[in-house]
Amino acid sequence: MEAKKIDLYTVRLIDSSKRVRLLGMHRLTERGGELLLALEMGVSRSQHRISLTLLRCGQNSRIFMINNEGHTIEVEIHDGPYNVIKNWNYAGLVDAIHNDEGKCWTKKPFACNSPNRHFSISPVTFPVDIKRWQSLSSTLGDVTRRLQGTPNLRPQLGAQNQHLQHGGEAFPAPTGPPEVQLHHIKIDPEQRAAACPIAAFAGRDIAVIEPCLKSIDFVETLAAAYRHVESCPPFEKSGAYLKQCTFFMGFPDPKMFRRSLRSARQHAVDAHTKVVLSSWLRFERREDELIGTSSMDCCGRNIECPRANLVAGYNPEMAYASCMCSRPPMEDDEEYDVTMGNAEFSTSEEYDIHNDMSFCIGDEEVRCTRFKIAALSRPFKAMLCGDFRESRREKINFSHNGVSVNAMKAAEILSRTRRLAAFDPSTVLELLSFANRFCCVEMKSACDSYLAALVATLEDAMILIEYGLEETAYLLVAACLQVILRELPWSMQSPNVMRFFCSPEAREKLAAAGHSSFTLYYLLSHILMENDVRSNMTVMLLERLMECAEDPWQKQLAYHQLGVVMMEREEYKDAQHWFEAAVEAGHLYSLTGVARAKYKRGHKYSAFKLMNSLISDHPPPAAGWTYQERSVYCVGHEKMADLEAATSLDPTLLYPYKYRSVMMLEEGNIGAAISEINKIVGFMASPDCLELRAWFAIALEDYDAALRDIRAMLSLEPNYKMFHRRLHGDQLLEPHAQQWSQPDCWMQLYERWSSVDDIGSLAVVHHMVEKDPGKSLLRFRQSLLLLRLNCQKTAMHCLRLARNYSDFEHERLVYEGWILYDNRHCDEALAKAEESISIRRSFEAYFLKAYILSDSTSDSDLDTSASCVIQLLEEALRCPSDGLRKGQALNNLGSIYVDSEKLDKAADCYTNALNI
Repeated sequence: MEAKKIDLYTVRLIDSSKRVRLLGMHRLTERGGELLLALEMGVSRSQHRISLTLLRCGQNSRIFMINNEGHTIEVEIHDGPYNVIKNWNYAGLVDAIHNDEGKCWTKKPFACNSPNRHFSISPVTFPVDIKRWQSLSSTLGDVTRRLQGTPNLRPQLGAQNQHLQHGGEAFPAPTGPPEVQLHHIKIDPEQRAAACPIAAFAGRDIAVIEPCLKSIDFVETLAAAYRHVESCPPFEKSGAYLKQCTFFMGFPDPKMFRRSLRSARQHAVDAHTKVVLSSWLRFERREDELIGTSSMDCCGRNIECPRANLVAGYNPEMAYASCMCSRPPMEDDEEYDVTMGNAEFSTSEEYDIHNDMSFCIGDEEVRCTRFKIAALSRPFKAMLCGDFRESRREKINFSHNGVSVNAMKAAEILSRTRRLAAFDPSTVLELLSFANRFCCVEMKSACDSYLAALVATLEDAMILIEYGLEETAYLLVAACLQVILRELPWSMQSPNVMRFFCSPEAREKLAAAGHSSFTLYYLLSHILMENDVRSNMTVMLLERLMECAEDPWQKQLAYHQLGVVMMEREEYKDAQHWFEAAVEAGHLYSLTGVARAKYKRGHKYSAFKLMNSLISDHPPPAAGWTYQERSVYCVGHEKMADLEAATSLDPTLLYPYKYRSVMMLEEGNIGAAISEINKIVGFMASPDCLELRAWFAIALEDYDAALRDIRAMLSLEPNYKMFHRRLHGDQLLEPHAQQWSQPDCWMQLYERWSSVDDIGSLAVVHHMVEKDPGKSLLRFRQSLLLLRLNCQKTAMHCLRLARNYSDFEHERLVYEGWILYDNRHCDEALAKAEESISIRRSFEAYFLKAYILSDSTSDSDLDTSASCVIQLLEEALRCPSDGLRKGQALNNLGSIYVDSEKLDKAADCYTNALNI
C-alpha cells in the first residue's frame, strides 16, 4: 500500500490484509524505528506481530492507532450491525504484551514510589476527530510533543505538582532514531488551533434531544392549543393550559411557560391540582426568594396562598385577589379551631340529665347521650335508634371494635361540643380513625381540616401523610404534599421523600386518596431531570408518570422523556423502544430519538433514512430540528446544507452555529469562526457558546477576550465547568485575571455599556462583584444586563441578592418592586415604588414607577399615562445617579416624546444621552 509522507517520517497503514500487515512489520524492522499508523481492525489482528517482531528485534517504534469503531467504508455502502467491531481497550494491550519482560510502555502521568516498578505501563488514550491529512499532521505533532514532555504541554499531577516518573526518576524519552521535532511538521498557529481537541469537542457535540413536546409546525400547534383552551368546558381549562405549558417548556423565553402555568393554576378546580400547580409556580420563581422567607410564607394572593390552595372550587376571578393571610385577624379567631356544623355547648347539668347509655371498653365505661352519638353517623343511628338490640340496652360492649377508651371519650365530648380545639393532635388522629371506621362523615371532615392546618414542616408532612393515606384523609394528604412540594428542590434530597414518590405502592395509595395525578409526577420528574437525569430515581418517577398518563399528549410526553433518560444512560435499546412508543402515540419529534438510538447502536444509514423520510413527508417549511437531526448522519456539503436549512427555519438552534464555527476553525479561519458564534451570542447568550468563543480567543492568543467571555459565562451560570465539565472557569481566571482598581472598573463599564457591549459590561460587573460580593448596586446592574441578554432566571437571582444585600429600606423596596413587576403583580410593585419615594426620593424609585405605568396602561388612557410617565422620568433625572442610568432614562424619555410627536424635545433627550 502506498504510504503518505509527513515531512521526514513515513507513516504506514496496518490493514486487515495479511500481506500488507507482514510487509509493514518487515519494513519497520529494516528501518530501525518509525511512526506507525494503525486502524483498530489491524491492531486487533496484528498484536502478535507487535509482540513477536517489534519487541524481539528491539525496535523503538511509536504506534498511533485510529479507532473508527467499525468498518467505515462498508457502512457507507450498506449499514448494519455486522459493521460494528467489538471495542477493545487497545491501550491495555500494552500491559498484556509487556508482562514485565520487555520495554513496552505507553506514556502517562504516573507517580511511582516503588523502586521495583521499572515501567509506567498504565495507559492513557484520548480521542481526536481526524478527517484531513492536515488535521492528522497537527495531531501527530501534538501527540509527539506530549510524549517528549515539552514544558508547555506537560500534564500536571494535582496540587503537589508531581512530575512524570519512571522507577522514581524522570520518565525517559525512548532512545534510537532521531525524535520527531515540532519544526519537522510545518504547522502554522491557526492550523495548530484547528487540531485542538477542546475546540473540536466543544463544537461537535451532537445536538441535544429536548425532553419536551415539539411539533413540525410550531405556529399551528400553538393555534390549536389556543382553540382548545377557548372551546373546552371551564373545568377542563386547567388541563388545557398545562398541555400548553409542555410546548413552551423548550421555548427560549421562560415567561411564556410561566404565563401558561399561572393560567393552569387560575382555572384549577380541586385542592390537589391547586397545591401542585401553586408549588410549581413557587419552584419556577425560587430565585426570587428573599432572605427571611420560608417555603410556607404567603405572597398575598390566592394563586399561591397555602391556605387558599386547600379550598376546592372553581373561581378563576378570585385567583389574583388578596388572600385571607393578608387580612387582619378577627379578635375571636382561633387558628386551629374547627367545628362540626353548628357548635352546641352543653352545661354540666344537661350532661348529667342526658347521659342515658354507656360504651364499655375493657374495664372502663364511657357515659354518653344516645341521640347525640346517633347523630354522628348513619351506622350509629341505626344501631342506637333502630331495630337493633343495642337500641334497647343501656350498656353496649365496644371492647372488640378496635376503639380505644381515649377515642371514645373524645367522640363523646365532640358529640356535645362540636369543637376540636380542646384536643391534642394524637387524640384527633384517633378521632379520624374512629370517624373512618363508623362512617362519621362530618367528624372525619372536621378532623381532616384540623390536622391539615397543623402540617408545617417536612418532618411533620412525612409522618402525617402516612396517617392521611391510611385513613384516606384528602385534606391532610393535600397539606402534607403542599409542604413537601413547596420545599422543592431541596426536599428531593431526602431519601424518605424519594422512596415515597418512586414507590408504586405509594402511588396506588395516593390514587385511593385522590392525589395521584399526571401533574404531580410531571413536576417531580421535571425537577429530577434537571438535577440528575441519569439516576434510577428519575427512571422510577417517569414510570409513575407513565402510569398516570391518560390523554394522548400525556402518553407522548411520558414515553418521550423516558427515551431521553435512557439515551443519557446509554441504554440505547430501551431508549429506542420508548421513543418508538412516543411516535406511535403521535409525537413526531420522538423520531429524532429513534434515529439517534439507531445511530448509537451502529445503524447510521438507517438513522439517515428515517430522518430523510420525515423531511420528505413534510415538505417545506418543515421544522428546523428535522434538518438539524439529519445533519448528524451526513458529511460534507450535505451536512452543511442541512445545517444552513436548520438555521434559516429556526435561528435559535445552537448546534448549527457551533458546528460551522468549529469547521471554520479547522480551516484556519478563526475570525470567521468567532463571527459565526457572535450570531447566536448576540440574541441568546448561553454558557456553552461563550465557552467556545473563549477557546477561539485563546487560539488567537487574545487572552483579554477569552477572560471576558469566561467572566460573562460565570455570570450566567456561576458553577459552570468548562472542557466537558472537568474544569471550573475560576481555575482559568485566577492565574490570568487582571486586577483592576474600582475606578478602572467603572471606566471600563462606562465604555462598554455606552457601546452596547452587554457581554463586556457583564464581565466587568462580574470582576467588580468578585471584589465586593455584598454590594447591592452591582447586583442590580448585573440583573439589568442579564435581562437584556434574555437570561430571566439568573437576572431574578441577582435581583434577589441585590435586595438581600441592601442596607437601606428605600433600596430594598425598589428591588422588591422589580421582582413583583416581573411576576406581573403590577399594583403591588407600584405600591412598593410609592413607599420607597415616601421614604426617600431616588432615581430608581421614580424610574420603577414610570416603567410600570408605561407598561400597564391601556390604549384608552395612553395620553394621560404619557404625561404622567414624562413627569416621573423628569423627577428621576433630578435625583442623583450615575450617567449610565441617566442615559437610559433620557433614552426612554426620548421614545415617549417621539410617540407624543414632540420631536424637538425627543432630539434634546437623545443628544443629552449621547453626551453622557
